[in-house]
Amino acid sequence: MSLADNILAQRREKIEEFRRAGLDPFNNRFEPTHSIAQVIEEYGAMTGPELEKLQATFRLAGRVMLVRKFGKAVFCHIQDGTGRLQAYVQKQVVGDDSFGWFKKLDIGDFVGFEGTLFRTKTEELTLAVSRFTILTKSLRPLPEKYHGLTDVEARYRQRYLDLLMNPPVWQVFRTRSAVIRLLRRYLDSRGFLEVETPMMQPIPGGATAKPFITHHQALDMQLYLRVAPELYLKRLLVGGFDRVYEINRNFRNEGLSSLHNPEFTMLEFYQAYATYKDLMVLTEELFCFLAQEILGTLKFSYQGQEIDFTQPWRRLDLRAALTEIGGIPPEVVSDRQALVQTARGEGVQLRPGEGYGRALTKLFDLHVEARLIQPTFVLGYPTETSPLSRKNEDNPEVVDRFELFIAGREMANAFSELNDPDDQRQRFELQMAAHAAGDDEMPHAIDEDFLLALEHGMPPAAGEGIGIDRLVMLLTDSPSIRDVIFFPLLKPEK
Repeated sequence: MSLADNILAQRREKIEEFRRAGLDPFNNRFEPTHSIAQVIEEYGAMTGPELEKLQATFRLAGRVMLVRKFGKAVFCHIQDGTGRLQAYVQKQVVGDDSFGWFKKLDIGDFVGFEGTLFRTKTEELTLAVSRFTILTKSLRPLPEKYHGLTDVEARYRQRYLDLLMNPPVWQVFRTRSAVIRLLRRYLDSRGFLEVETPMMQPIPGGATAKPFITHHQALDMQLYLRVAPELYLKRLLVGGFDRVYEINRNFRNEGLSSLHNPEFTMLEFYQAYATYKDLMVLTEELFCFLAQEILGTLKFSYQGQEIDFTQPWRRLDLRAALTEIGGIPPEVVSDRQALVQTARGEGVQLRPGEGYGRALTKLFDLHVEARLIQPTFVLGYPTETSPLSRKNEDNPEVVDRFELFIAGREMANAFSELNDPDDQRQRFELQMAAHAAGDDEMPHAIDEDFLLALEHGMPPAAGEGIGIDRLVMLLTDSPSIRDVIFFPLLKPEK
């Protein structure tokens, strides 16, 4: 029998022993009066004599995380969802039988304590236990105290243990929740309405990405998990909602990396009577608001690099970036044939119907993106690679669009929206033609219902998508997207 099997058998025997004695090892009849955080906040500053004068009884519940036995007394640390507190159990106080049962408990068990507060000789705030209740008997041991759960894959697979044993991880997800709460506060205060749009769609749209496919039995129809909510949010602009946003999941049937998970969380918002330039201003304000609220500063470190959110942020043309940062000569950048040859020479696969525009963006990905450490708005994206964006009035070969890069990665994508239904249909048709010619990437299908909505008139507008997972990575100094998703997708263990 392995050590793990032996521990499991011993703990199962304890459960049976408790039951024979009339003790419920999975008890649900204990009502705490306080959380540990409440106790610390309200009474943590009191001195020992002040605590003695309280004469108040507290009922706290949590998981036993540390035990120190001293003959007729036991010190232990209990942890709930808000923090940790020391508890002191004495044989002469709880009685011989109860003390004997308490000593049979293991680290990882849940216990309800009742008692008063005092300070030990080392001035640690402690609960003097007068009685206790066994709430949940754990069957498996927690990871060893000093080494914790260090294996990266084990941390992702058993996130519950990762949270228990690694307090910084617990704080990352508290921060994630705060970021989402603050995003809502910011947008709500500016008149945006939070909405929900379909997660299952008959036509995948809003982004060029490979979707997950499912089937609806009752309607006998194929459906797609959404790759983006964009086309439905624009329908709401047609319907008269001038400012809308959604925080929800997108699904893309693509690869995994430190920056990509097939299921991820996006903020997407749309504002009528605005342009992409208005959204640049909004985005700066939003990111600075988050940094001040979460970190208390506009300057912070991410993976050893200082990031400075001080406004204004840099604006950079895509073509200029290829020369200034990517080192590609301007005469090559401006020469369509030469740039396409350069891209192919560096392994860029140009799909049917693609050329100069695709070469521009792919060379940018290869030579520029990773070097954009400070917040930078990149402008001048080619129309060819922006099927939902409004063409620039002065130069129809580019669109009114920006992508925001921070710490060498894309953080946001925004543009003035295309609201001309005929232009939109032509863009869809061009993509479908490329797909028919051999492009294996899922195109923007011709969504007749969306085009019908545009024909009823959509106001001039701008929209933006922000990857919340990457945003949380940045604000918590996390190197991988898996560090900020509770349960990232993993290949099943054999």
